[in-house]
Amino acid sequence: MKERTKGFALKVVRLYASLPKSVVAQTLGKQVLRSGTSVGAHYREAIRSRSDAEYISKVEGALQELEETGYWLELLADSEVCQVEAAAALRREADELTAMFVSCAKKAKARKGQRSEE
Repeated sequence: MKERTKGFALKVVRLYASLPKSVVAQTLGKQVLRSGTSVGAHYREAIRSRSDAEYISKVEGALQELEETGYWLELLADSEVCQVEAAAALRREADELTAMFVSCAKKAKARKGQRSEE
């Protein structure tokens, strides 16, 4: 997951670097750059968490950033600021990462629930 989220961030960085220098492209690009690169940061914070609650919070933060990244990617593609396929490839990766993070959150919540019952 560590490498996967870093790879996602690097693809976002490359997309941003390839965008036109127009105000619209740069404004939308900075948004996707910020949210897309923070997914990995949230994950790294999660793996260093001190409790299940903190882990869940960080994983859910990553999920929020993935959702936001998807939104900005949609706007980039729909406004024809970038190639649709470039944005679509990142959207697919965001969707796969989302599924992985949802699974992590569910497992942690189940583990936390089991501990509270003891």
